[in-house]
Amino acid sequence: MLVPFDSLSEDSRVWIYQANRSFTEDELQEISSRLDQFIERWTAHGGDLRASYDIKYKRFITIALDQKLNAATGCSIDSSVQFIQQLEKDYNVDLLDKMNVSYKQGEFVAYKTLTDFRKMAKDKAVSMNTIVFNNLVNTKAEYLTEWEVPASESWHKRFMK
Repeated sequence: MLVPFDSLSEDSRVWIYQANRSFTEDELQEISSRLDQFIERWTAHGGDLRASYDIKYKRFITIALDQKLNAATGCSIDSSVQFIQQLEKDYNVDLLDKMNVSYKQGEFVAYKTLTDFRKMAKDKAVSMNTIVFNNLVNTKAEYLTEWEVPASESWHKRFMK
């Protein structure tokens, strides 16, 4: 059951998928339509899931699930991952590689491998003040307050000296 993202409770579970490139406007329209269809049909053991999604910076897809109605199950999570894998194939984009880092470079979002990001931190090309995206957040409340933060407030700080 697709609902507005804003209507989901703060403790709704979130999954964030970052793309290795920005989506075009046409791709965003298609992906939004496909997300609408997927979430409208998404169930757990036949029960409706109260869910939504958010797309930010033409690059991040966040799926959110209010588990008060029905909780995610292994099968429902698997079906969402299969949906994301199909998007990867259809749009020739990487959405599941968690070993990459996105951060702001001025008004733009940059995307680097973890190895490159570590090197940039060592070379002082990024700092504790660099805005990073903490894709490890688990709830909507964390997504709204702890997802886009200075590196000093995220796991990324371990690479800074």
